[in-house]
Amino acid sequence: MSAPLYNRDILALAVATADYLPLADARLRASKRAPLCGSAIILDLDTDDTGLVTRVGLHVEACALGQASAALLARHAPGLGLAEIRAARGAIAGWFAGEGDRPDWPGFDLLAPARDYPARQGAILLPFDAAVAALEERAAA
Repeated sequence: MSAPLYNRDILALAVATADYLPLADARLRASKRAPLCGSAIILDLDTDDTGLVTRVGLHVEACALGQASAALLARHAPGLGLAEIRAARGAIAGWFAGEGDRPDWPGFDLLAPARDYPARQGAILLPFDAAVAALEERAAA
């Protein structure tokens, strides 16, 4: 039997988005919406001169899974660059599609039950999509 989709740990992560308030002076900002479920995110990022994330700010309008994913991204993105976040996003999407092992992203094991719920997967990928978009914008500048 599958693990419950929503549990105390997911809900605790969901409220943790409050620890990452939007950054008024962010160098980068990306806004994304998941078409299937309507979840939305505005992700603010600051980077150092080499392109590594230094700060993350969030405004998330999503289910608890999308919020939890955003909190995990915000917690663990600092110190990473475009290549690492793009690889994590690819690993998550591949795993959802049945290709490869569970992604090696801290805390992602809490989101594992969503693999059985394709309608929720867009919300989980959304923060990673936004981070990739913001960092790609920086790389193109």
